[in-house]
Amino acid sequence: MNCAECEILLHPLIDGELDAFHARDVEAHAATCPGCAEKLKAFRAMRQTMAGADLKFAAPASLRNRIEAALPSPAAQIIAPSKFFQPSRRTFFGGFAVGSALSAAIAATLVVGVFRNDQNQQVADEVVSAHIRSLQAGHLMDVETSDQHTVKPWFDGRVDVAPPVIDLTAQGFTLLGGRLDYIDGEPVASVVYQRRKHVINLFVAQRLGTKPAGVMTKTIQGYNVRHWSEGGLDFWAVSDLAGDELDEFVQKISAAVPPSGPS
Repeated sequence: MNCAECEILLHPLIDGELDAFHARDVEAHAATCPGCAEKLKAFRAMRQTMAGADLKFAAPASLRNRIEAALPSPAAQIIAPSKFFQPSRRTFFGGFAVGSALSAAIAATLVVGVFRNDQNQQVADEVVSAHIRSLQAGHLMDVETSDQHTVKPWFDGRVDVAPPVIDLTAQGFTLLGGRLDYIDGEPVASVVYQRRKHVINLFVAQRLGTKPAGVMTKTIQGYNVRHWSEGGLDFWAVSDLAGDELDEFVQKISAAVPPSGPS
């Protein structure tokens, strides 16, 4: 990759729009090119500055006073039983304003829910793509060993978490090793297991998608996906293994991770 190609991909990288293959190429080029590294640093700083800027607008107190003045007073809402209710222009628009505010609140809640679902769907798609790429020859593992005490320290300095590396060989899930991968533009740990001839990629990160309630279950392109949070970490397990067997794997991993985090 040259500087021109790298520069085109810098913004997609920091926006999390690159797949793991291209993200790794850009990161590798930036690591050896001071010019591109400086641009990447500047773009990330600009993104953080914009995200942290106070761009919210506070409505003036005069607006609140005007709205309250337009609403009927509590005394005006008391109607004699012998008289029929006759809506006035003021009560009509007052009710309209309250209804509009309620509708806006409901719409905002729906938008947040949709955003969270879309974000998890995007991460799930990337996780499956990363799993498929790992099955290519020479891509599955960076450190190949069944020794959990070798795999776990290998991740030190490569990712910002200490992923739990649990030996489940006796339970029928053989530890094969580990790999550094990229999901949503960020480096994540992938701990690799095998059940018979089925490979399981267990992706671990501090935060990877939105926290699900319980275990999220999906099937994408024929692959079973499980997403859950445990011990302050996010886990994504992907395999072509049968769903009930992948659920068994999730249960065993979850049971071995302390609530306060991996040891």
